[in-house]
Amino acid sequence: MADIRSGKVDRIVVYKIDRLTRSLGDFAKIVEVLDETGGSFVSVTQSFNTATSMGRLTLNMLLSFAQFEREVTAERIRDKIAASKKKGLWMGGNVPLGYEPDGRTLKIKEPDAQVIRTIYDLYKEHGSVRAVKDQADRLGLKTAIRTLSSGRLKGGTPFSFGHIYYILTNPVYAGRIRYKASVYPGQHPPLIEPDLWDALQDQLKNRSVANRLGKERGMGRGGRKQVSLLIGKLFDETGDRLMPSHTKSSKGHRLRYYVSNRLIRSKGPKDISGWRLPGPELEALIANLLRKYLSTPSVTANIVSDPTAEETAAIVRLLVKITGAEADEQNEKSSLLLQLPQNIQIAPGRIRIIISEKGLAEMLGVDCERVSEEHLEIDPAFQHRKRGVETKLVLADTASPRDETLFNNIAKAHHYFDLIRAGKTYAEIAASEGVSKQRVY
Repeated sequence: MADIRSGKVDRIVVYKIDRLTRSLGDFAKIVEVLDETGGSFVSVTQSFNTATSMGRLTLNMLLSFAQFEREVTAERIRDKIAASKKKGLWMGGNVPLGYEPDGRTLKIKEPDAQVIRTIYDLYKEHGSVRAVKDQADRLGLKTAIRTLSSGRLKGGTPFSFGHIYYILTNPVYAGRIRYKASVYPGQHPPLIEPDLWDALQDQLKNRSVANRLGKERGMGRGGRKQVSLLIGKLFDETGDRLMPSHTKSSKGHRLRYYVSNRLIRSKGPKDISGWRLPGPELEALIANLLRKYLSTPSVTANIVSDPTAEETAAIVRLLVKITGAEADEQNEKSSLLLQLPQNIQIAPGRIRIIISEKGLAEMLGVDCERVSEEHLEIDPAFQHRKRGVETKLVLADTASPRDETLFNNIAKAHHYFDLIRAGKTYAEIAASEGVSKQRVY
């Protein structure tokens, strides 16, 4: 086609028209190029004149039959492959690792077969594709080396996650043949016992469902919950609700936030004055405020009206247990404490926590009427710091931690500025310091 466009070819000679193409669409494109360049084509065994309407009709009919013949042939081949696979025959393609072709079937090839068995044993032991990948790398398992038609060698590399998952879900290893969505008994010997393979598929499926549900419910890796515990309780100074949101870091980690609804709503104007608070840090701050407040002796002694000596002792023991700082129970206790707030209002410089009377009564095991309303509100002062679009809260009576990253950046900025005053360009500074020009800017 390139030669036709450049004028090197003035005529195409074919035995029959279907030797040129078996597609009406392709033929129209070819004829268009021929017309543009003044070229033509000749069919040796077929005589018709494309300059007349009858000749063009004859040509289109011949091409229609050629296209029909091609499509019917393709259907017959597909039906043949389907019928053969239903009989359990191997119909070609890339031979799975652990087997080699044996006519219209497969036979086991050692020691590649042992690699497959090892991968299945590792999954049976660890129950995780990631763990199988780590163990396979540790054992030095590699993919098979294949020689391509070009003579180039391919393979001999560590298994990827996708390759391991494909091996674990390939029914060939259970002595079966897959065709599209169906699986049929094969005529080759299984590498893995079919019952064991079926059980492993159930295990993979259950783990996949658990991971998917975990993502939908905010679960992290390994089933660790990442639920936004303050959902529905947070409001800013305008009365706007703070909604749970998340994003992905450059390393793929899930980062949770509480964001003013006006920043993320799909309809209406977006107000950039809203709050964007990191979820884990805000939850830890609220839990610490509640922990500190409930462990205050004046609160502990007066949180329930008219307590007996036994009740006071029991309440003190319970609050000490809930507000204790044992590291192994800290997350569980924080989750329990974060169930207490009924309403949390955040405004510049202040954070107001209203404790649920019913929730506190249930936690202490007393009637709601006996919970003192005077001790259901916390109103501490705090400072907030901006970093990009994110806001960080620091309690007023808490020493602000040193921001080493900020210190280092300020020092580098002074250093770069000294170099600029010395006459160096941004490009020269970037090259000498091993950073990008944008970093210097």
